[in-house]
Amino acid sequence: MTGAPPTTGVHHFSPTVSDVEASAGWYARVFDLDRLPGEARHHGDEDGGYAVLLIDRRTGLLIGLHHHHGHHGGPFDERRAGLDHIAWGVRDRADLDAWAGWLDDLGVAHSGVIDKVARSYSAIVFRDPDGIQLELFHRDG
Repeated sequence: MTGAPPTTGVHHFSPTVSDVEASAGWYARVFDLDRLPGEARHHGDEDGGYAVLLIDRRTGLLIGLHHHHGHHGGPFDERRAGLDHIAWGVRDRADLDAWAGWLDDLGVAHSGVIDKVARSYSAIVFRDPDGIQLELFHRDG
């Protein structure tokens, strides 16, 4: 075999959050997601916590917001080993303007559209209730 076997893209994103219900409401509102019924127990640690599952019915992307009974607390910090950020792609540069308006309407603080002409991309940067950096990203060409 030459090269890695194929994938179909990102299936789900699963951050650990400090308040699973508050985060579920925020992610559902910001990304227009549907909450799946029930809770998903952690694989290999079924008694240690659970995830609330949200789905984007347009793309099939799942977001599993994890609650751990032994959560150590403290704010998210992308400078520690682990997640730095996650970015959602958008089809057109104009979609970023629409997203900026949507985030404004929801009262979600964001960077505004950042155009990096020399690198041929544009993005909006914002953070979830736990401070996890999220991006909306469009690459030209």
